[in-house]
Amino acid sequence: MAERKFKGFGGLVLSADVRGAEEDPSVLLLHGGGQTRHVWQETAEALVKAGRHVISLDLRGHGRSARSEDGRYEFDACVEDLRAVLAQLASRPVVVGAGLGGWIALTAIGEEGAHLASGLVLADAPPEIDLRTAAALAASIRSAPAQTEHVDPVFGEVIDVEKSSERISVAASGLKVPVLFVRGALSSFGNRDAANRFVEKVATAEFAEIEDAGHLAVFDRSDAFSAVLLDFLERRVPRMMPDYKQGSDARTLRDALGCFATGVTVVTTMSAQGEPVGLTANSFTSVSLDPPLLLVCIAKSSSSLEALEISERFAVNVLHIGQQPVSNTFAMPGEDRFSQTPWEEGQYGSPLISGALANFECIKSDLHDGGDHVILIGKVERAKYEPRRDPLLYFKGKYRRLHFA
Repeated sequence: MAERKFKGFGGLVLSADVRGAEEDPSVLLLHGGGQTRHVWQETAEALVKAGRHVISLDLRGHGRSARSEDGRYEFDACVEDLRAVLAQLASRPVVVGAGLGGWIALTAIGEEGAHLASGLVLADAPPEIDLRTAAALAASIRSAPAQTEHVDPVFGEVIDVEKSSERISVAASGLKVPVLFVRGALSSFGNRDAANRFVEKVATAEFAEIEDAGHLAVFDRSDAFSAVLLDFLERRVPRMMPDYKQGSDARTLRDALGCFATGVTVVTTMSAQGEPVGLTANSFTSVSLDPPLLLVCIAKSSSSLEALEISERFAVNVLHIGQQPVSNTFAMPGEDRFSQTPWEEGQYGSPLISGALANFECIKSDLHDGGDHVILIGKVERAKYEPRRDPLLYFKGKYRRLHFA
């Protein structure tokens, strides 16, 4: 076991125990208010034995993490701490949060999306939080620091769970990663009906109860909790990498190819009738600077292919982060695409998407057969770009944005 330091919100130093092999899938453990990372001892050991890389983090003002000199212990600061820690990890972990730690994780991941984590486990942290539950938890946190020297007493006075209850509930509806909500069957926090409503509302969620256990059953019945947790991980976030072999599931190959992050473009041309034609494509590549060549791959099933094969000129329009609606429009069949999108005729006659990150006007250089696609190579006649915008990205079947560390 080693200790690792992270930079949290405002540069505050956060401390964590790290166990297991770094190449194994990661699990980040986040304790509740008034606790420290040491409460995860048994669960962490079980995870390492099951082939997981485990990071047990102390919240700000807890354990070996630094105390805030200006008393910044509000809920938002804790959420920003977690986002900062996740940004410093080499891979997206499954985040396991107990009590307050669960609500912090839920908010960070639900608001920011799946790029922060590969899964979420809520241990006695009801995703549907009412004011009574929030008040009860806040009271338990306020009383906890008086019982231990390892927690800044100011934390319990500042943390504003009640004010954040609506935010937590809204964030729960935005969860896209695999989610497990675990509660002790005898816990006074939340109830089975609320858990079932959450599972019905969030398609990626499931629910498990630990019998004969109350609040924080994760620690009182760590053996039972570890069994539930490991079952969830092996089913929803498995250790073994998906493996494609020729002739096997094409979806696996598609997912593997989706691991290559790309920009998003709209390829345009004028039809023989003088009408603008275009489609969304992310298979765009720079080929050569001398001569200036690029290529795009067009599906043979595309309704725009015929016009691109006939026309001597075309354009590639690279989209910026604010042009996701443009990408969607040109990806949908049967849409009157150009009536919904600002565009102009380029210097060489091809339609150009207005305000794009970059526009490349090309003369057709060559066409090649590429299986179920046609490879269209163009010689760049003119290019212009906007240096003050960021690209719209596509990764693993979803739109993304640049992350600046």
